[in-house]
Amino acid sequence: MREKLSQKVMNLKSSGIRAFFDMANEIPDVISLGVGEPDFDTPWHIREAGIQALQSGKTFYTSNAGLQELRAAISSYTKRKTGLTYNPENQIIVTVGGSEAIDLALRALLNAGDEVIYLEPGFVSYYPCIKLADGVPVPIRLTEENRFRLKPEQLEAAVTPKSKVLILSYPNNPTGAVMEKEDLEALLPVIQKHDLIVISDEIYGELTYGVKHCSIAGLPGMGERTVIINGFSKSFAMTGWRLGYALGNHEMIEQMVKIHQFAVMCAPTISQYAAIEAMEQGDGDIEAMRESYDQRRKFLYHELQRLGLPCFEPQGAFYMFPNIREFGLSSGEFALKLLKEEKVAVVPGDSFGECGEGFVRISYAASLQNLKEAVNRISRFLSRYRT
Repeated sequence: MREKLSQKVMNLKSSGIRAFFDMANEIPDVISLGVGEPDFDTPWHIREAGIQALQSGKTFYTSNAGLQELRAAISSYTKRKTGLTYNPENQIIVTVGGSEAIDLALRALLNAGDEVIYLEPGFVSYYPCIKLADGVPVPIRLTEENRFRLKPEQLEAAVTPKSKVLILSYPNNPTGAVMEKEDLEALLPVIQKHDLIVISDEIYGELTYGVKHCSIAGLPGMGERTVIINGFSKSFAMTGWRLGYALGNHEMIEQMVKIHQFAVMCAPTISQYAAIEAMEQGDGDIEAMRESYDQRRKFLYHELQRLGLPCFEPQGAFYMFPNIREFGLSSGEFALKLLKEEKVAVVPGDSFGECGEGFVRISYAASLQNLKEAVNRISRFLSRYRT
């Protein structure tokens, strides 16, 4: 049977994160600081909206692009939060999570051999989605010294005549880095000179601390050449509802809808009704969760500094990306030993690209109680391996 399978798919590696956590799930009393999802339940009023939709018999297909009411709510929400205007009729598509939106955008844009510039360390799905769309992945390796921010000279050096797309992912997973307005503005001459299309993954845009998220789509000349990826999983604690969306030029969205209609028809109807409630009434929930994350962020950063574990202070998402090179262990060895010896699960940095070697990702989407106990365990672990 194997010879009948797609070589393109077989050449891809499965997610190292998932394999690692399958192993972690077999160990009792593990404190998991690895999974990239909120530890909060979906707010009750949002759940109630989903329950009401179910009880009202709203269990049929929606339009391919998503409920018109939801697209209108997304348009209003985006305008309120960013000042950007998108027509709900033809510039918004509702997808099965933000990951599907990324996949659709790449497939709608790429011809075989087109190059896609993306950032490492970065979200694990970018590389495989580029390959599955017959694109050529071109990573830019970000550095701790630059606070994992993309510099225009790095972008210029990565561009070739075959470059078509740049994927920007800020606030960043796994580093927690952000790009402020002036950082993004510095990229514009390069982007526009080489006529690049930008896929801006802003799934963590609501989760920033001490800085305001800036969308590159709002900068001069960028609206028509940017596709924004967003969703409900991170900001509204709705990971299991599987709902995301994309915003962009109507010609781009039209092609994304075409692929979407043949692949999945529409996003889950019940989830869409719940998402309307989130868009219209969820600002307070976001603020409460953000305040809690910020408290945990400050605690964990302080503790990592106290333990002498080098880590720049993240300003977004809910991750820290400490440098563990002093211990003479690879990222995978460090994470595996920490899991087996102290029952704390973190993610090896090389899961997010080669330049993630020498780092681990720690999620602070966990209770303060669990974070405090995890710090105690990590402290014991470091004392054994520190030379």
